[in-house]
Amino acid sequence: MVLKQTITSLFFYSFWYEGSKQSIRSQLSSMGSTMITIRPFSNVTVGGGARLGSTGLRTLVVKDAIAIQDQSEFITNVSPAVSTSGQAINASLNWPTTLQGVSPAYLDIREWKLTAGITFTDDDVASAAKVCLLGQTVIANIFINSEDPIGKIIRFNKIPFKVIGVLEKKGENTFGQDQDDIILAPYTTVQKRIMAITWIQNIYAAAIDEKSSDTASQEVTAILRSNHKLKYTEDNDFTVRTQAELIKTMSSTSSLLTVLLTAIAAISLLVGGIGIMNIMYVSVTERTKEIGLRMAIGARGVDILLQFLTEAILISITGGLIGVILGISAAKLVTIFLAWPTLVTQSSVILSFVVCAITGVFFGYYPAQKASLLDPIEALRYE
Repeated sequence: MVLKQTITSLFFYSFWYEGSKQSIRSQLSSMGSTMITIRPFSNVTVGGGARLGSTGLRTLVVKDAIAIQDQSEFITNVSPAVSTSGQAINASLNWPTTLQGVSPAYLDIREWKLTAGITFTDDDVASAAKVCLLGQTVIANIFINSEDPIGKIIRFNKIPFKVIGVLEKKGENTFGQDQDDIILAPYTTVQKRIMAITWIQNIYAAAIDEKSSDTASQEVTAILRSNHKLKYTEDNDFTVRTQAELIKTMSSTSSLLTVLLTAIAAISLLVGGIGIMNIMYVSVTERTKEIGLRMAIGARGVDILLQFLTEAILISITGGLIGVILGISAAKLVTIFLAWPTLVTQSSVILSFVVCAITGVFFGYYPAQKASLLDPIEALRYE
C-alpha cells in the first residue's frame, strides 16, 4: 500500500514536470524556434542608479537591420520592430491593445500564418501605408456577430487603418501574455504616423536553423559592433538573445523541481522499501514451519532465498503497477479539469518498474536470507 501511494505521487509529479518542460519548449518554439531578438542596451544610469529602459534608448536604427540582412551568412530574415499601446476602434466598439510595426519578414520569423486576407508588402513599408493585420483577440472585441474584418477600416487612436489580413490564433506564451492581442502594421507607418520617431526599438531575425542560432548570434554581434563603431574596450550598446537561450534559462529554473522530486523519491522509496521489509519479516515468521518442511524434503537455502526474494519483487512490482495506473489517471484528470500540462513518457513507465524491482530486491534480500539460513529442525519445532 505504501509503495503504491509512493509510485502514484512520484509519477504524477514526474508527468506534470515533463509536461511543464514540454509546454515551455513548445510555447517558446511557437514564438519562432530560430528567432533571434536584438534590443538596445546601455550601462548609463540616471538618478538613483537606475538604468535607462530599453524603450527609451536609441541605439538601434533601420540601417542596423539592413546591415544584418546584407552581411550575415547565417540569417535568413530580418525585421525592424517598434510598438506602442492604444485603443483599437471599430464604430462604437474599442479595445486597448498593442500596435506593433514590423516588416513582412516578421511573419516568417515568428512562423505566424494568416487565416484570411493577405500580408502587407515591402511597397507598403516604403510608402508607410495605413494597412494592418489583426490578432484574434482584437477581432473578438471590436467586431460582433462573426463579422468579417477584411477590408474594414478601423482606427488606432485617431489614425485609420485598413484591415487586409487576419492572424492565426497563437494563444498565451510562456510568460502568460496573450499573443493574439496585437495589431501588426508596417514599421514605417508606426514610426512616422503614430510614434513620430526615427529609431527602432527591436530587431527580429531568423537563423538558418536551430543549430546555427549561436553562430548567427555571434555574427550579429560582430556586425552591430562594427556598425556602431564600438572599440574592443567598449561594451555592447545592444543585447542579442536566441530562443535556445530562453529555453535554457527556463529549463534551468525548472531544474529545481528535479532536485525536489529526487529528494521526494528518495524518502518515499525508503519508506516503501521499509514497508516491504516488514511484510517479508512477518511472512518469514508466519511461515517458519513451511520453510522447515521444504528444507526437510530437500529444498536448499538458495531455493528458499529465491522464493522469498521473488515474492518481495512481485509485491513491489504490483504496487508499482497500481501506482503507475493511478498516476497516469491523476495526470489525465488534472489536464482535463485544471488544464495543467502533463506528459506521459514511455521512459517514465519503464523506469517505474525498474525502480520497483530494485526496491524489491534491496529490501527483500535480508528477510529472504534470514529465511534461507533457518535450521530445518528448529523451524519444524517452531510454534
